[in-house]
Amino acid sequence: MMFCRLGDLRSKYVINVRNGCKLGYVDDVEIDTVSAGVNSIVIRGKLRFFGILGREEDIIIPWEDIEVIGEDTILVNHVLPPSREEHKKSGGGFFHILTED
Repeated sequence: MMFCRLGDLRSKYVINVRNGCKLGYVDDVEIDTVSAGVNSIVIRGKLRFFGILGREEDIIIPWEDIEVIGEDTILVNHVLPPSREEHKKSGGGFFHILTED
């Protein structure tokens, strides 16, 4: 059994085992105040064009989708929304659009 503080979760990198995608660092957690259990972890959306165009949507991963919490990483088995999944597959982004031809 491993004990982990909420502050320790923030320094762990989250990786999706479905496709090996790096999702980012844990930014927040959602806690059920009745049962005192953790419902999900939250990964803040990445900046778009240095923050000028805002942020992508936050990724909320239910606690049930967490496979392993290790020393440095958290492995999750999570299905991303279709719009995010397509963006990851296509490479998306500013430079990809410029080099499509």
